[in-house]
Amino acid sequence: MSEKKPPLSVEEALAAILAGVAPLEIEDTPLALCFGRTLARDVAARRTQPPKPLSAMDGYALRAEDAAKGPLKVIGESAAGRGFERRCDPGEAVRIFTGAPIPQGADSVLIQEEAERAGDHVVARAPVRQGRNIRAAGIDFRDGEIILRAGRRLSPADVALAASADHAHLPLTRKPRVAVLSTGDELTPPGEERGPDQIVASNAFAVLGLVAAAGGEAIDLGIATDHLDDIEAAIGRARVQAADILVTIGGASVGDRDLVRGALAREGMDLQFWKVNMKPGKPLIHGLIGPMRVLGLPGNPVSAAVCGELFLRPLIRALCGDSLAGADRSEPALAGAALPAGGPRREYVRATLAQNADGRFVATPQPDQDSSLNSVLAHSQALIVRAEHAPPCAAGELLRILRLGA
Repeated sequence: MSEKKPPLSVEEALAAILAGVAPLEIEDTPLALCFGRTLARDVAARRTQPPKPLSAMDGYALRAEDAAKGPLKVIGESAAGRGFERRCDPGEAVRIFTGAPIPQGADSVLIQEEAERAGDHVVARAPVRQGRNIRAAGIDFRDGEIILRAGRRLSPADVALAASADHAHLPLTRKPRVAVLSTGDELTPPGEERGPDQIVASNAFAVLGLVAAAGGEAIDLGIATDHLDDIEAAIGRARVQAADILVTIGGASVGDRDLVRGALAREGMDLQFWKVNMKPGKPLIHGLIGPMRVLGLPGNPVSAAVCGELFLRPLIRALCGDSLAGADRSEPALAGAALPAGGPRREYVRATLAQNADGRFVATPQPDQDSSLNSVLAHSQALIVRAEHAPPCAAGELLRILRLGA
């Protein structure tokens, strides 16, 4: 690819990264392991819920037209899991508890707070409306009804719904395996001794966390030095571990010590692009090594994190089968401070996020936007999205934001 080719727009880059991506294979997964995973096929209920009319309250099951006629004879009891088997005829009532089946013949429930019991008889102290305090059969869902759609990332409530519909396993998309490689002679792991000119490797932790949050399986390849053989060996480890995505961090630019592109090329990568018209994060590698997709992130912490949010997260979600993986996740907010006119690149400005007295979100840009500052990134909740050549923005004006981690 020509070094002089102009950078892609963010939209063009994302479209190229997601082009041809298909959901991974399906795994039949026990229900207890489904939280946060992505559904591969529609799921239909295997039963009707509730299977028969149930009481919504403690009280007495009876015929509404009998309630005003005087004392009704209490002929038995209906409890959850142990219903009353006889019919409730005119002039009769059945003591009933929440979740218990409604006896045949009864059409309403007199709640116990409005009932006066004397021996084997009960009197209604308030009018009773037909159907009152009864949960109809199938009010939640019916046998054969689609309750969860393919591509949905399963919440605890979703898993509970599947359980109530009698599913012990669910068809899920396999988690994408994402191998993460840090590069650079200057990097050392946290807690280890380092030379006077070395720094702690931190970017991988943000990327590994993003992988897990997006639904992937993270593989930490550690740190490769600035030597082609070392980088190539790490790429080989990613291939051996059948990574679906290889993420490299650092070495994506054009300096003499930026060797990642060369190592990827020697490993047979088909380079798709390597520059995006954005700030921070212009040098971004995208290519393919056989079936393994490659994303080469910049080395600056903020650049790596922003590129991860914009490109790695959607790629993981697309491999999971999420139909909205490439959708615009930005949302409106008010500017908490004035912003100057934008430059020729799309800008992502770190910002704090709060709600004003009207409940509207206000995004206030951080005073220092240096792309090396982990502390500023950690204390930001959103990125203000500034279009190329954006005009100045006054405090209180409407703008677009991208929530971090959303």
